[in-house]
Amino acid sequence: MIKQAIIPLAGLGTRLLPLTSVFAKELLPMNGKPGVEYILDECIEAGINEVIFIISNKKKIIKKYFYNDKRVIDEYKKIKKYKKMIKFVYQNKPLGTGDAVYKTKNKIKDNFFLMLLPDDLIIKKNCSKAMISIHKKKKCSVMASMKVQKKTVNRWGIYMKDKNIDKNNFFIKDVIEKPNIKTAPSNNAVIGRYILPKKIFGILKKQKKGKGGEIHITDAIRTLIKQNNKFIGHSFEGKYLDCGTMHGYIKSSLEIAKS
Repeated sequence: MIKQAIIPLAGLGTRLLPLTSVFAKELLPMNGKPGVEYILDECIEAGINEVIFIISNKKKIIKKYFYNDKRVIDEYKKIKKYKKMIKFVYQNKPLGTGDAVYKTKNKIKDNFFLMLLPDDLIIKKNCSKAMISIHKKKKCSVMASMKVQKKTVNRWGIYMKDKNIDKNNFFIKDVIEKPNIKTAPSNNAVIGRYILPKKIFGILKKQKKGKGGEIHITDAIRTLIKQNNKFIGHSFEGKYLDCGTMHGYIKSSLEIAKS
């Protein structure tokens, strides 16, 4: 059973400047609620009971938010519930998502864990809950998938599909980080929800830096696939919101307010 989730929060949020020059992007409000709380609520509804936040010394405001008890009572009760399930680890050098994941190696107890990227919100249907359901049936890793425009595939990790399981799930043959538009194996993109095996830490320990001088989680996943570890792509039914840019943040806020 998947009971732990990790959420990388150490990024500097440069695409949301000037707001992030004084405030963590994950705490920016959307319809009166910090973005990270939507991610936490998704975790709770999916049955997660421990969440590991990966922050940096520059993002201590996130920890302070959950430990500031001087609030009105209803708000405090909610934060108190979150606080009980959150642990913190630090990534003080921005070396990529793979490096962020590796920082949690001593916290993960079970054979599989959930990872959620906070820039990717999925509303109306709980993607994590659906992924945990398919994991329970197939006993392997699962990653969220969404079709994107072919001209934009070089912005994403892209799947090479193996065979379909059903209308919403398929086995993954390969995954490529930001492929060339002409050579991309599909337009099925990786979205920020992953159920990963604990054995990925052994891969990340030895992994060299990839594109942009960062350690990419996608490269570690490719290694696991080549070692015949099964990975499933899950085409989720919820609505995807990209909160990582100023345009996306504003658009997402308006979309949540409507829903």
